[in-house]
Amino acid sequence: MKLTLVKASPKYQKQITEMLDEWYATGETIIPYAIRKADYHDFDRYCESVELKEARNGLVPDSTFFCLDEERDRMVGAVNIRHWLNDALLLNGGHIGDGVRPSERRKGVATQMIGLALEECRKLGIDRVMMACNKENIGSAKSIQNNGGVLENEITVDGEVVQRYWIAL
Repeated sequence: MKLTLVKASPKYQKQITEMLDEWYATGETIIPYAIRKADYHDFDRYCESVELKEARNGLVPDSTFFCLDEERDRMVGAVNIRHWLNDALLLNGGHIGDGVRPSERRKGVATQMIGLALEECRKLGIDRVMMACNKENIGSAKSIQNNGGVLENEITVDGEVVQRYWIAL
């Protein structure tokens, strides 16, 4: 599997739409939030919505990438990289939010995708990355650990135990 991170563009409309159609059909909450905050059926508007260029309303600038399996020409997931942490993201959220489409889980996609996202963090000048995941999401925790994540602590957010990891770049 040869994975690469790409930006949303008309070139990838078919692949992104197929991924989101599959994901929405499961009824689960899609993560990262950036790829579900706008209707992808209006694709031009969708492409404009997935990134925040300037801080506003308590949000920080971010970059969103879709993860393409080049060999199969198939989107397998997405990552959203926050350029810095505000208090809310420092507590729960971190620099990187990631998600793997349901049919591609348990294949090592998340580990590779996070590795690629860490390269993007380096380009942004981030030298220490925080990532968080729900404690019961063992696959997510393993993907973070596989990329050098060190557990700092566990906190409770809205009744859920969240693990907070740091990755030194």
